[in-house]
Amino acid sequence: MERIPMTQEGADAMRKELAIMKGEKRHHIIAAIEEALAHGDLSENAEYHAAKEEQGMNEARIKLMEDKLARAQIIDPKTIESDKIVFGATVKLLDLDTDKEITYKIVGEDEAKIENGTISITSPIARALIGKEEGDMATVRAPGGDRELEIVEIIYQ
Repeated sequence: MERIPMTQEGADAMRKELAIMKGEKRHHIIAAIEEALAHGDLSENAEYHAAKEEQGMNEARIKLMEDKLARAQIIDPKTIESDKIVFGATVKLLDLDTDKEITYKIVGEDEAKIENGTISITSPIARALIGKEEGDMATVRAPGGDRELEIVEIIYQ
């Protein structure tokens, strides 16, 4: 069974979303199905079919999230002592093309949100950074062309 790395914050957020999906979202979908059933003929009842489809997608997402949580390997970045970039690192970078400093935290796939400064361990940027040290250069292969990044600082917090 393959372990799925995630931070404690990511696992907590997933558990919270799972509780909502199993609770209020399920109840909302059931109410929508019951209301659609009250309209009669199911063969031409678009509301019923839409509610059943939403129910199927919700249940599939619940199963997926339960599986990921069961296989989760919770990693606390505060306990990591390394000079190299690994999962959980917050990395300050200098984009040599734009001369701008950017900061990313490397997290699990399901908790990554670029607008929050978190990137997935499987992203091209993270893959280019893993194993590097402060002062190293990383080349990120991007659709718009290669980007050169200098690693300014590595923080485990």
